[in-house]
Amino acid sequence: MDISVYRPGELSAADRAAWSAMQSKAHLQGSPGLANPFLSPEFALAVGRCRRGVRIAVVREQDEPAAFLPFQRTAAGVGRAVGLGVSDAQGLVHRPGFTWDARELLRGCGLAVWEFDHLVEGQGPFEAEASGRFPSPVMDVDQGYETYLAGLRERSPKFTRTTLAKERRLVRTASEVRYVHDERDPAALRVLMDWKSAQYRRTGRSDRFAHEWIAQLVEQLFHTRSEPFAGILSVLYADGKPVAAHFGLRTERVLACWFPAYDPEYAKYSPGLILHLRMAEAAAADGVAYLDLGRGQKEYKDSLKTRELTVSEGWVTRRHPVAVGHRVRRVPARALRNAVVARPELFEPADRLLKKMGKIRSGATVTVKPTKT
Repeated sequence: MDISVYRPGELSAADRAAWSAMQSKAHLQGSPGLANPFLSPEFALAVGRCRRGVRIAVVREQDEPAAFLPFQRTAAGVGRAVGLGVSDAQGLVHRPGFTWDARELLRGCGLAVWEFDHLVEGQGPFEAEASGRFPSPVMDVDQGYETYLAGLRERSPKFTRTTLAKERRLVRTASEVRYVHDERDPAALRVLMDWKSAQYRRTGRSDRFAHEWIAQLVEQLFHTRSEPFAGILSVLYADGKPVAAHFGLRTERVLACWFPAYDPEYAKYSPGLILHLRMAEAAAADGVAYLDLGRGQKEYKDSLKTRELTVSEGWVTRRHPVAVGHRVRRVPARALRNAVVARPELFEPADRLLKKMGKIRSGATVTVKPTKT
């Protein structure tokens, strides 16, 4: 393989165009997962402006780009998928029929190890090293919103009736309810980020927006626009103020759901669910094929989904002392986390404990219910 590694700013316009072209045709060539916006050059370049060590490997055949692998590299040669921790799709973007040797690719990138946690399907040389595979639910809208809604009524009749009834109640209660699919007001983005931070604290999770680079990344992507890519802020308004919002990324065929949140004062109306249905309707009208809800166990995802993709986590290594040390450090923690998430009898108590800790940190009163025996 002829492999060249570039800093984000060194990537030529021709290479960027070739990368985007591979994504736009991926669904026609048996690799629909490559169309995900987290695999776009725009996402890699945005991360490169916020984080050190971002590199892009370009594999060429007969002097033409055949594949692109964005990654982040430490000085010791540990590589991670670009945006690991916030990226919901990772892998090698390539043209049809391209095959590769994972360890040869690592060697060409100067890496001892490459770690991933949302590897898309169809990445055989990387998937062979995966330590776990997980469902990533999607909402198919390629047949139009009415077809999606009819299917939702059939799959989840009670959920659909309840959500639509709450929407009608909100419309009756508020003087005005409106939905903006592509809101360009930065103030609305700040409201969403504040809601999300409060939600993280309330549920005992780490606040992602407390990390300056993540906040900067979202703000950059909000302002990023190209023909195949955009950061999309969708907002549901009631009485002139936001009650639910979502920021995600879109390519021609995929809307990747990323940061949803809502105003807790409107919780009784389930504004987040109403927002997702409005997003599905607008996305279908824009020609989007599906909304990717992302890996993670959430009741609302189970209700809204039409099917599931599969993403993998793990790492590829080559013979190198750095790879051995990385595996020793990472395996126990990852195995413990996955064991807890996969088993309801462990996950549910852990989730309740996190929420109690979140309430304590927020200064709220905590009522501890006795454990059933």
